[in-house]
Amino acid sequence: MRLPLLRVCSRSRATFTAAPLKLKRLSDNANACHFTHSAGLRAQTCKALVYSKHGDPAQVVQLEDVDLPPIGAQDVLVKMLAAPINPSDINMIQGTYAILPDLPAVGGNEGVAEVIEVGSQVNSLKTGDWVIPKDAGLGTWRTEAVLSEDDVISLPNNIPLLSAATLGVNPCTAFRMLSDFEDLKPGDTVIQNAANSGVGQAVIQIAAARGVNTINVIRDRPEFTHLSDRLKAIGATHVIKEEALRRPEIKELFKTCPKPKLALNGVGGKSATELLRHLQIGGSMVTYGGMAKQPVTVPVSALIFKDVKVRGFWVTQWKRDHTSDEGAFKAMLDELCSLIKQGKLSAPICTKVSLQDYSKALEAATMPFTSAKQVLIM
Repeated sequence: MRLPLLRVCSRSRATFTAAPLKLKRLSDNANACHFTHSAGLRAQTCKALVYSKHGDPAQVVQLEDVDLPPIGAQDVLVKMLAAPINPSDINMIQGTYAILPDLPAVGGNEGVAEVIEVGSQVNSLKTGDWVIPKDAGLGTWRTEAVLSEDDVISLPNNIPLLSAATLGVNPCTAFRMLSDFEDLKPGDTVIQNAANSGVGQAVIQIAAARGVNTINVIRDRPEFTHLSDRLKAIGATHVIKEEALRRPEIKELFKTCPKPKLALNGVGGKSATELLRHLQIGGSMVTYGGMAKQPVTVPVSALIFKDVKVRGFWVTQWKRDHTSDEGAFKAMLDELCSLIKQGKLSAPICTKVSLQDYSKALEAATMPFTSAKQVLIM
């Protein structure tokens, strides 16, 4: 399936319609987008990070002027406020992701925007509302966009900007995996690798709010102690190195908490196999990523003698499966925003970067052992 990222206007939930993209090279002194609010609420141009071919993001992404269409009766004009750079965004640009846009395309699948103008038939949104995309494919690395009312969903505008900008992917992934695969009760245990990732940090905080223990596995690194302390500060029960999963002392850990009902795998390879070894009988391992780029190997003994369940999860597919049940998505966002307001769920460590400095942000986002998420500020 190929998704047009650049012009998403007046589309139904089932059909994407895209007009040809019109790009203009930015002059050196170009700053804000230019608008005219005449009849038809026409927005003219904005700045966007565009790629016309797949490849190294540092090589193929360019800052361009993009023509915007008129605002239709069921459309909204939004000003993007902040948009993160996620691994899936990088994979899309590289051409290795499960869904790819028609080219040329605007990068970015996540972010928060403010509604500036609404079409005459828009009922669910008003000027000043904060909104996030309902689905991948809207192209959020841009200063403004004209979108269908049905493409976005509103958020409270009294939560921190970085929390809003990073809410739609990682916290939703964590929420669903903690909710949909095992009936977790207070005192139960979850084990996860990639615990310092955006998903991993959200898992720690949501689980802690529910009284669920987390065993958090991270790769060894020079600043391991500092990172471990930071994860414990947001609610991690235990933080261990990957090598510890294969050592006898892991048995001592299970004297303080029960063996996990649920394992969350964002790495693959040997790391996933080690998570499986420590699951309870009948437990589940859910794979949502494969940072090691290695297959998940499931020992026969785990299937026969422990009856483990091996599943996968992709939040984009979950959203698409629930397009006719917007209440489910809204209820999840409401619960996540409630945790944010209570101080129980915070954004991952972020580095704010201006749109003009996008090349630095892209380079930082692809560096190994990166602990801070790069967020483009418009």
